[in-house]
Amino acid sequence: MTKRADYLKSPDLLPVAHADKKIGAWGFAFIWVGMAVVLAAFAIGGAGVQNLPLSWVIVATLIGSIAIGLFMTIIGDIGIEHGLSFPVYMRAPFGTMGTHIPSIIRGFAASCWFGINTYFGSTAINAILNALYGFDNWFLCYVLFAVLQVFNTALGIKAVERFADLAAPIIILISAWMYTTLSDKALQEGRDVWSWIESPVTGGAAVTAFIVVIMSNMGFWSTLAADMPSLSRFIQAPKYERNWFKRNQASLIGNVVALTLTQTFMVVIGAVSYIAVKNADPVVALQQAASGFILGILLLMIVLAQWSTNVAANLIPAATIFSNVGGPRVPFWVGVVLAGLIGSFAQPWSLFSVIIPALLIVGGVLSAIVGILFADYYLLRKRRVNVPDLYEYDGQFRYYKGFNIAGFLAWIIGGAAAYALATYSFVVGFIVGAAVYYILAKYWWFKVYQQAELETPSDDVFLGITVGRDWQIDMPLDIEVVSEEGRPM
Repeated sequence: MTKRADYLKSPDLLPVAHADKKIGAWGFAFIWVGMAVVLAAFAIGGAGVQNLPLSWVIVATLIGSIAIGLFMTIIGDIGIEHGLSFPVYMRAPFGTMGTHIPSIIRGFAASCWFGINTYFGSTAINAILNALYGFDNWFLCYVLFAVLQVFNTALGIKAVERFADLAAPIIILISAWMYTTLSDKALQEGRDVWSWIESPVTGGAAVTAFIVVIMSNMGFWSTLAADMPSLSRFIQAPKYERNWFKRNQASLIGNVVALTLTQTFMVVIGAVSYIAVKNADPVVALQQAASGFILGILLLMIVLAQWSTNVAANLIPAATIFSNVGGPRVPFWVGVVLAGLIGSFAQPWSLFSVIIPALLIVGGVLSAIVGILFADYYLLRKRRVNVPDLYEYDGQFRYYKGFNIAGFLAWIIGGAAAYALATYSFVVGFIVGAAVYYILAKYWWFKVYQQAELETPSDDVFLGITVGRDWQIDMPLDIEVVSEEGRPM
């Protein structure tokens, strides 16, 4: 077998077997507790209370978080059912070569978010050291913090879960303390957090402001909604379970319950921070509201949360994508290092005011991919997938020179619609992307390039965990497959 044919069979991208799914419901929920504590969540709260009362900001956040959590679970079933990662399944709607284009964009975005969150965390570390010891060098803090996160992620998914188990309870306790501290600071400034609004709006303007908060919460997580399979493939699920809700129970607990509760609380902290000191960044606010050892403990939550966010939401997806592009020569740990380097070379500390809006636009454009994945997996294939051919150079997903033109046309049209209607970007991108792909694939592309699971729709042949199957991929003799614990398989 030639190297050209081998590149689809990277050991790190093989379907995850049932016995190798290590993350339980509580473990996944704890991962979400850390993932949702990000600067963008604080910013949503700060922007929201400029025009709406905090209570309405909370309602809008609950709606947006529950909605995006459901989308994540829906797409995440690809990982639950078949053990497939995002870039591997993307070979179905985009082709074995075409998968690289949208995947690399997502990988670059994830890497940049790693850099932003690491910078955010490094400012907290620097503030802690400055308050306790008079140390002041945020860049050195950034380098050390980045290396620590990369090392933790390179150890594998079990190390990520162990860190989340440690960090989540601490984050919950400290965030409650943080809310109390910032709320007291707001009262000292004569502002009640539950009634203060900077510039109140009514009527249609209030409705628009409310929708913006909903879409902001959805749009920020749209990128993770697309590549949730890269994480969900490690989540435990029962074999032979045909009920979708029971099979995805652990995913629902994390994506809908843990995400919603944590995201809402972080939006509240951002709002209270803004009310207290007119800045949604709690690192800035806490430095004005606390000092000494108490300040250090409160800022510790920011550090732990950025660490937890980066390893699960940014480094794992990016590393999986880069491993898919590089093939067997780029193992997972190399992808992790590449993601860390790209995120750092993007210099988030210099481009901070520009890079977040740009990444949110990218997230909106990528929402069309969520729609395409939904249409391909549920509407067309009905969850049945010819998994072995996803790893074959000349298989059914080769299409036209490795590209599925229907997928790219749907992405371009859906992404353009999401960009044009930025206020409703996720919803518009999802609907347009799904509709265009469904029509083009069903009535044109798949008539030219026939798909086995559509021609012979057999559950026993093309389903995974629902029928108790662990997908086995024939590997070249010169490629050693290594388990999560580092043992040859």
